[in-house]
Amino acid sequence: MARRPLVAGNWKMNGLRAAAGELTKIIAGARGLPKADFLVCPPATLVASFAAMARGSPVAIGGQDCRAEPAGAFTGDISAEMLKDAGATAVIVGHSERRQYHSETDAAVRAKALAARRAVLLSIVCVGETRAERDAGRARAVVRAQLASSLPDGAADFVVAYEPVWAIGTGVTPTPDDVSAMHRFIREQLTGRFGAAGNDVRILYGGSVKPANAKELLTIDNVDGALIGGASLKAEEFLAIASVYR
Repeated sequence: MARRPLVAGNWKMNGLRAAAGELTKIIAGARGLPKADFLVCPPATLVASFAAMARGSPVAIGGQDCRAEPAGAFTGDISAEMLKDAGATAVIVGHSERRQYHSETDAAVRAKALAARRAVLLSIVCVGETRAERDAGRARAVVRAQLASSLPDGAADFVVAYEPVWAIGTGVTPTPDDVSAMHRFIREQLTGRFGAAGNDVRILYGGSVKPANAKELLTIDNVDGALIGGASLKAEEFLAIASVYR
C-alpha cells in the first residue's frame, strides 16, 4: 500500500486567538486536497480551541512537544495525555530547536515518543545534522545515531521528519539529490530495524519548504510529505505547498 502523504505545519511560538482565521482557511482548502493528510501544530494555548474547530474536518491538530511523564511537579510542561485530552492526535518530538535550546538528548526524545505512544498520539520524531556536521562528512553518521537512539522499539507507529538544521528558517535548502540520498538512507535504517514495517513509516522533509520549491522536494522518492515551519502560518502558502498532492 502506498504511503499517504502528510503535510504538517509547525507554528512554533507564533499565533494568538486571531490566528483561528488561518485555520479556517486551511480547513476549507484541505477539503479540496483529499490525497493528503493535514496536521497543524499550534502553540499549546491554541490546541484545544483549534481541535474543536477542526473536529470532523480533514485537518488534525497536534502539539509541538510533550514531557515524558504523564503528570507531576513539572512547572510549565505539558504531558502527552494533556494534549490528547485537549483534542490533539499527534505531537512533534525532538525538533532541532528543542535539542538546541533545551539540550534534549536522543534518550529524552525517545522517552517523549514513548509517551506519545502511551497517550495514543502519533509522534513525529525529528532528526537532522548541522552545517558543520555535514561539511565534516558526518551527516549520515549523525542521523543514524539519532534514529537509533530517538526512535522507540516495537511498533513502527511514528513519523520521521528529516530536517537538516542548517536549512531550518534560513531560506537555504539541500539539493534534491541530497534530500533523495538522505531519505533513502533513512528508509534503509528503518527497514533494517523494523523489517517490512519500516516501509510503511512516512518520512517527511522539513527545512525552508515553500511553494516555489515544494514540487521539486515533495516528489522525490521516500519523501512522504513535509514538516513546514514559517510557510504554515499563512493558509495560502501552506495550501500551495500541499497542492503538490492534488
